[in-house]
Amino acid sequence: MIEPWEKLDSQYLGDFRIFRLRQDTSLSPRTGATHRFFVLETPDWVNVIPLTTEGNVIMIRQYRHGNEEITLEVPGGMVDAGEEDDPALSAARELREETGYAADEVIHLGSVAPNPAFLNNRCHSYLAVGARPVAEVALDGAEDIAFEEIPLADIPGLIRTGVITHSLTITAFYYLELYRRESHAKTPRTQSEEME
Repeated sequence: MIEPWEKLDSQYLGDFRIFRLRQDTSLSPRTGATHRFFVLETPDWVNVIPLTTEGNVIMIRQYRHGNEEITLEVPGGMVDAGEEDDPALSAARELREETGYAADEVIHLGSVAPNPAFLNNRCHSYLAVGARPVAEVALDGAEDIAFEEIPLADIPGLIRTGVITHSLTITAFYYLELYRRESHAKTPRTQSEEME
């Protein structure tokens, strides 16, 4: 049976604005040996799928420094201080900042641990129903984002062909598919059918 490891020591090695690097020393319950582990402490993240009444998704393109590529993904970002108890606030804020859009309703689809091997946070996926432009884009100094409308029906093909590669964006669309299936199973005529 797998058991939790006992943490013997923990120390911070650096603070880098969007994450803090922590080194833990923990005891293996199986062998009794100690090992060092490195953890990135970072705020939770949000992803939001903005869906227009016409059935289009507002997607963004931006340059990502990790893989040095321009990616196609959904709007998203960090859960800011004061929004931890309701990440839907962060989803609505990020949507507005990155696209200038707002929505009639923001629905939680699901949450994942992006990489529990070395990250301590969660990523929350939301559906923004009735997305429509309401304001100018308000990017921060390090953001360079363009957005476009893509038919929801085109998303599986864009994932399959490798146009969409951001794992958390793919996760959000998987959660959306689960949501649509569950909604379809509950009533004869559902929101999921209206989105098609």
